[in-house]
Amino acid sequence: MDRSRIGIVIPAWNESKTISAVVSAASRYGTPIVVDDGSTDATAELAAASGAVVVSHPANRGYDGALNSGFRKAAEIGSEAIITVDADGQHDPTLIQQFIDALDAGADVVIGVRSRRQRLAEHVFAAYTKMRYGIDDPLCGMKAYRTKVFEALGHFDSYGSIGTELALFAARKRYRVTQLPFQVRERSGASRFGRIISGNAKIFRAMGLAVWR
Repeated sequence: MDRSRIGIVIPAWNESKTISAVVSAASRYGTPIVVDDGSTDATAELAAASGAVVVSHPANRGYDGALNSGFRKAAEIGSEAIITVDADGQHDPTLIQQFIDALDAGADVVIGVRSRRQRLAEHVFAAYTKMRYGIDDPLCGMKAYRTKVFEALGHFDSYGSIGTELALFAARKRYRVTQLPFQVRERSGASRFGRIISGNAKIFRAMGLAVWR
């Protein structure tokens, strides 16, 4: 797949320490689209200086809200595939090529499988999706989608799914889903899920809504 047809969506909130390096590395594989989600630091300026298309939120909309904006921008600029990468440096951008290769091999969605998960709720959610859909790590932030899957659903997220709604939609509709295990790196900064109790609560909520739907 041609580099110009790949949008790499990077949701970012106060990630000035890592955003330049992530954008610079990602730009080798596609068009980096940084969603500056109400940052109070220089995230937006540094991302733009590093060559990213920047979408700015005046106030923080959360992880799913940032990805909604990023996916809309990727579709708007004509991306045939959209890859999500975290801005905190936990995902090695050189892995992007493996996700592209999986799309080129026929996958409609490629889901990363992290080498470790931190919370009880992550393990429970993963056990549910493994049993129902064969998906080992629904909460992994590194995924790839053909844009047609996003367009079929019409949005990335509608209920605060922590990045899982579109992938589970693809599984239910029997799009071709491939999984790609990888080693996660040390995170710079706080987790997007929040502290232990609040993070588990958010994940269990997302899982409950996924089951209900």
